[in-house]
Amino acid sequence: MTRDRATARAVVEDLFRLHSGEIYAYLARMLRDDELAADLAQETFVKAYRAFETLEDASRARAWLYQIASRTALDELRRRRIVRFIPWTGESRGSDRSAEDTAMHGRLSAEMERALDAIPTRQRNALLLAEVHDLTGVELAAALGVSHVAARALLTRGRESLRQALAVARARTTDREATGQANERGEDEP
Repeated sequence: MTRDRATARAVVEDLFRLHSGEIYAYLARMLRDDELAADLAQETFVKAYRAFETLEDASRARAWLYQIASRTALDELRRRRIVRFIPWTGESRGSDRSAEDTAMHGRLSAEMERALDAIPTRQRNALLLAEVHDLTGVELAAALGVSHVAARALLTRGRESLRQALAVARARTTDREATGQANERGEDEP
């Protein structure tokens, strides 16, 4: 692509207009923190502007943006692990989700979100990009910065990890329901 900053700015502004919503949605699901996702979505487009010369093929700009967003999110997750900081989300005081949050997470059930949280970050990343954000295999590979074969393998492992996490979550729910029913009948816990 060109090194002309005016052209770079115009292209990145167009990319922002076309893809900022989906990049934000992806980051919100990845990080489970809407305010942080908004900040990192902005940071993604700033990084895209700064690294514009690395965009070799304009037809792959969407995957390129997801790659930048993925790396930005993973950097943030690594930083948080190092700092050992867990943000307060407001859940402790029983606050309901906002309308925007409900719409943002509407395609994923609470059970699915918990299962996604239980699987490795790279696998969750691949699943969200492929299944929720409909990236093609080539786009997925580009967004993850791996080969097409490696992306498919990561997606396959992610699907299997998700199946296992869902099975564990369902078993826990069944156990809790059985315990609750036994307690209602006055029986001892099993």
